[in-house]
This record gives sequence, structure tokens and C-alpha cells, in this order.
Amino acid sequence: MNVLLAEDDRDDCNFFKIALEVMPLPTHLTTVHDGEQAMKHLSENSEHLPDIIFLDVNMPRKDGLECLVEIKENEKLKNIPVVMLSTSRDQDKIRNSFELGANIYIRKPGDFSELAQAIHHALPIAIDNKFSKGKLKYILNA
Repeated sequence: MNVLLAEDDRDDCNFFKIALEVMPLPTHLTTVHDGEQAMKHLSENSEHLPDIIFLDVNMPRKDGLECLVEIKENEKLKNIPVVMLSTSRDQDKIRNSFELGANIYIRKPGDFSELAQAIHHALPIAIDNKFSKGKLKYILNA
């Protein structure tokens, strides 16, 4: 499974990478550190798109919600499951994420084991949701 992570916090990127490494599902992780890099990566690699995209909501240069809008407006990208990552518990931000097309919203924990558990739950949900007719929305409280 090819995973794209757009996250500006280097520690969060390392935790995410370690969490994927302990999963029984083989994955390949590509990491970018802001929204502009995410969109550039997606446009330059349109023949090898990720199976799932994790977007940090608060990133420099272009935030996760701006990326989400661009992804869902792009015919080649719009069906890729998108998981939003944020420390925010703001209900308006969560609702806005789903209205813009996010499949899952993960509230980032401070604990690695909780992050790993949220990622492990998000991957199969997002991939299954990609192939279902009805788009389900999930909030994972990690």
C-alpha cells in the first residue's frame, strides 16, 4: 500500500513511519512537509498515485484543508481516500473537513501507541470506503 503523509512536524513523521513499520500490511511511505510539496508530489507522480493520503490540517505554505479541496476537485485524485490529522477538537473544523471530502479525521494524540492504533484503524477503513458506494465519515479519537 502506497501512503502519502503531508506533515510539517518531523517528530510526527517519525512516529507515523514507525507505526506503519509495525503493521502487518506492507506499506511504502512518502513524506512531504507542507501542502505545496504534497500537491507538487501528486502532480509529478500522477502515474504512481498513493492508495491513501494523510494530511495534517495545520501546515505552512498550504494547509491540509486547501490541499483537500484541490485533491477532491482533481479527476485523477478525487477518489483517493484522505485522512485529516489534527490536534484540534474544533467541531467546525471537523465538519468542514468532511464537507470538503475527507474520509477520516484523526485527532492526534501525544502518545505513540495511540497514534499507531489510530493509523492501524484508519488504513482499512479508508481503503474499504474507497470501494463502497456510500461515503462514510469517521472521527478517530486517538
